[in-house]
Amino acid sequence: MKTNPNSDHLEVEALELNSVPNTMTCDFIQTLVNNYRNNHLAFVKDRLGIDDAHSIHFDLATLKKFISDIENETQKTNPNVTDQDLGIRFYYAAYPKEDNWDIMNDTPIGKEYAERHTLVLVPTMKEQDENGEMLSYDFNPMSSTSNNGEILAMASARNGGLQGDVICQNHGNLIPPDSPKTESF
Repeated sequence: MKTNPNSDHLEVEALELNSVPNTMTCDFIQTLVNNYRNNHLAFVKDRLGIDDAHSIHFDLATLKKFISDIENETQKTNPNVTDQDLGIRFYYAAYPKEDNWDIMNDTPIGKEYAERHTLVLVPTMKEQDENGEMLSYDFNPMSSTSNNGEILAMASARNGGLQGDVICQNHGNLIPPDSPKTESF
């Protein structure tokens, strides 16, 4: 996606190339993972009897395509939207019970994922709310639903009957049922 035409493209590229990666210590990561496993995951196992997923993996190509799809479809509808306007919200989700698997339609996702946690990634776009605050709303880059042809945030359009397919990403490799031997934490 293009950067804002009013900004210096070279400055943006230099900032990205010279930026310091986000990091955390291994001990802190382990503490966070242990907090989840010892509390939330243990509760689900004890109360619901589900050996639930505790991690999910998406390969880089899948994530890059998802980001590219958001950028490309948004540009088709509103070329004035910049990278700074876009984002991704990660929704915690769970697959249905095995006896309700028919709602999965023709998905290739196997029933071994029934009732396990997953993530659903949904595009967001910054829009000004009624108080002038810029907020990141869920939106569908493939939909132009406002009167002036601009993309309308899904949170705004929800009451207007927004339906159909939405650009999203789901179903990485959940552990379990996939093997935990590749995990470090």
